[in-house]
Amino acid sequence: MKIDRLIAITMYLLNRETVSASALAERFEVSKRTIQRDVETLNQAGIPIVSTFGTNGGYSIIDGFKLTKQIACIDDYLNIITALQGLNSIYNTQKVNMTLEKALTTMQSGDQRIFIDFSSARENIIVNEHLITVDKAVSEKRLLKICYTNADNFFSERIVEPLALSYQWYAWYLLAFCLEKNDYRLYKLLRISHCEIIVGHFSKKHESAEALMKYHVNEDKRKYFNTRILCKGEIRQQVSEYLSSNIIKQQENGDFFIEINMPFEHMWFSLLLGFGDKIKVLDCDELKAMLKQKAKEIISIYQ
Repeated sequence: MKIDRLIAITMYLLNRETVSASALAERFEVSKRTIQRDVETLNQAGIPIVSTFGTNGGYSIIDGFKLTKQIACIDDYLNIITALQGLNSIYNTQKVNMTLEKALTTMQSGDQRIFIDFSSARENIIVNEHLITVDKAVSEKRLLKICYTNADNFFSERIVEPLALSYQWYAWYLLAFCLEKNDYRLYKLLRISHCEIIVGHFSKKHESAEALMKYHVNEDKRKYFNTRILCKGEIRQQVSEYLSSNIIKQQENGDFFIEINMPFEHMWFSLLLGFGDKIKVLDCDELKAMLKQKAKEIISIYQ
């Protein structure tokens, strides 16, 4: 409906500086001419949208404008509350609790239908303490000194400019600008043994954390293995649940083949090892060698 699109465009512009007509057209899947008509309609309704020309031109809402009308419906608040409760289950802070309380107070009625609980994904107490310190440093734009051990067990001390926290790949990460490397890095909080806020200022103005995060995710430099695996029929459910792979071929006895593409990381390697003799790696010689070596090491400690 047009009214829904008009509200969405208003909220979209309120949360951004300047957005081009083409970007709005792509975002809302309409033509640029439709966007122009929508902007005219919003202006007539009293929403002060201005347009600028040039390379960085587009539409924006005049600074200082605030919506005074209630334009969110019950489902909108339910979605907000669901997201806040999910965040609260993994990162329980006073700020999140206060925001959640405000949202609950604003919502007059409505039954929540979706519940998200990440509490089982909480890491150890050190990570929880780091989260508080890093969050403070990010919000106040303060320098951080961290003691870090990478995946190759190399220890180093770094001074970084913290930009954002991210929960991905089943763990918390810090996106920061490393002064030593003069580049952006993702640091896994679980690998930080110590972090503290120190005196100092950021060396430069950084791009938006969202753009930098997208770049680092797209530029994933982790090593991956791609292989076919023969699985016993009795572990079909476990394979479906933990490996999220489609069956590419099934045998008459119920055994089946899958194809996986996973990073060379301890978590995924341990997951494969945990299936024991119920799976057999068929293609990747390096992965097979790793599994054989680990099996020998396990046997040796019990002999």
